[in-house]
Amino acid sequence: MDTMAPTRPTELRVSTSPADLQEPTSPAKPRQQAYPAHPPKPIRPTALQKRCVSVNAGPMAPGIARGQVRATIAAWDIPVDLSVAILLTSELVTNAVMHEAGEAIKLVITCGYGQLGVDVHDTSCDLPVSVDGPPDAETGRGLVLVASLSSSWGYYRTPTGKAVYFTLAFVGDSGADTREE
Repeated sequence: MDTMAPTRPTELRVSTSPADLQEPTSPAKPRQQAYPAHPPKPIRPTALQKRCVSVNAGPMAPGIARGQVRATIAAWDIPVDLSVAILLTSELVTNAVMHEAGEAIKLVITCGYGQLGVDVHDTSCDLPVSVDGPPDAETGRGLVLVASLSSSWGYYRTPTGKAVYFTLAFVGDSGADTREE
């Protein structure tokens, strides 16, 4: 049994199909190229994009994280509700600052597969708990807000602590681009 993984071809193979080898039948109509000279620009990135930012765990962290998410959404032209993305980022980073034992928080912003993802990593091993507090409580409703406004959210353990994340589906995304050029 062969245990080696297949390797990717390093050069373009030329087709030897009889249909591809035929000369054009009309001199006025040259055969079209198999690949256009200038492929159309992709509407959105076809691969998963990822950006990692380290933020000092302090009172300025939520504002810095909001700015990073805002800049990334603009740079990557991500069709999500910017105000919701910023609000949810602020909630997760604020929670991380309140429960952080270390000096830094890692913000991971991803875009691909029809959604924006924001993961907030900290060194606390305490898992997040959604609290149903009284309406006049000053804290405790952040995760309820994240759950109600995001497409999905959750957490996972990491080697250094945990990460809490949310995703937002592209606005008006049904597989086709709805933006005008």
